[in-house]
Amino acid sequence: MIKEKISSAAVNLAYAYLDANPERNMMKLLHLIDKLDRKDILKLQREAFRETIGNKDSVWHKLILSLWEDIDPGVRKVFFRNFIFNATLFSNKAHKKYTQKYGCNIPWAILMDPTSACNLKCTGCWAAEYGSKMFMDFDTLNSIIEQGKQIGVHFYVYSGGEPLLRKKDIIKLCEKHKDCIFTAFTNGMLIDEEFADEMLRVKNFIPGISIEGFEKETDARRGHGTYKSVNRAMEILKRKKLAFGASCCYTRQNTEVVGSEAFMDGLIAKGAKFAWFFTYMPVGADAVPELMVTAEQREFMYRQIRQFRRTKPLFTIDFWNDGEYAGGCVAGGRRYLHINAGGDIEPCAFIHYSDSNIHQKTLLEALQSPLFMQYRKNQPFNNNHLRPCPLLDNPERLVEMVETTGAKSTDFIKPEDVNQLKGKCADTAEKWAKTAERIWDESHPCRKCAAYAGDMKKEGI
Repeated sequence: MIKEKISSAAVNLAYAYLDANPERNMMKLLHLIDKLDRKDILKLQREAFRETIGNKDSVWHKLILSLWEDIDPGVRKVFFRNFIFNATLFSNKAHKKYTQKYGCNIPWAILMDPTSACNLKCTGCWAAEYGSKMFMDFDTLNSIIEQGKQIGVHFYVYSGGEPLLRKKDIIKLCEKHKDCIFTAFTNGMLIDEEFADEMLRVKNFIPGISIEGFEKETDARRGHGTYKSVNRAMEILKRKKLAFGASCCYTRQNTEVVGSEAFMDGLIAKGAKFAWFFTYMPVGADAVPELMVTAEQREFMYRQIRQFRRTKPLFTIDFWNDGEYAGGCVAGGRRYLHINAGGDIEPCAFIHYSDSNIHQKTLLEALQSPLFMQYRKNQPFNNNHLRPCPLLDNPERLVEMVETTGAKSTDFIKPEDVNQLKGKCADTAEKWAKTAERIWDESHPCRKCAAYAGDMKKEGI
């Protein structure tokens, strides 16, 4: 308790120092973080951050300063305390400790579904097929957070279904766990003035609003009028100086728009501070494999997002193509896991197979279950980290893990045989493999040299 009070006081003091003059004191605060990170757990992150904030002309420097111009002071302070310190700096030490103690992956974030219900019927989305709606009760949601905090997790993400169908419970959980940061992948339809005021009150909820391009592209997949509703939600949040971001699914039909400079500039103008990019996955009985991107489109997004990181003040994450930075697949508890509305604990939001349920097992027991331990044993699934996924990029690896552990399909309506799912991804994986190898060789030229040297050694040369 004494140690926690000292840490809390240090965080408050550090933030007050930064808040007094952010541009002048950013680098000085980083020196404090250097001292706190004595075992160099965050060495790479610190070095990257130092390089960006040291350059006043960099987009990252501008993005950080925009938090003082555009975001409510109370929201900004809670973000720094809960995300930068609690969920990242302090939690990284806890993750390392508990990984060694329990011999399993310990996640940085937990993704969970308060409900499988949704107020939209997006083309090819698994939630659109659910006739019976499942809800996770408040006590279970709270228990997951309590269990997560015991192993150092302070970052919680809601998905679904549409999570804001449970927005009163989400706000209650924000109130109950003031030391955590919460976000949600939401269609934005239920964000109104009243809910924005509640966000401003609790300060630790930051939504990621789904948008798939401009009006034509968004409405084509998500329904007429969706784009205008998204714009209305973003306008409310920006006006109230609340932090938010975007969640963008790119498909064969909208990739060139989602990856365009005009779209990125539009997100920034609307007030978004981050954007998550996901490629379409053919999961579920009503999946539309024809929406899967081509290898050329995936490469386009790979190059566009890296270019935007150098030129646009927006924090971007490309869930698959950023395997290069994450060291491969982040699922299976390595960095995150997913719990659906029925309580099934899944390695990933896109991997609907499980051998554990939160109503029968604790979170820690699930992390030590056969399926999650198979993930831990097999990660990375490919030494080319541009092919990180055991489904989209290496579908035979998912089949092997599911069949080895006896994990069951968790689809609520129509359980999906893992070999059938593999079949939907095999051709796309094969074509991407060729492209990914070329890109990987371009960005890692010494890889060929190392392989050649290894071959020479084997031949005794």
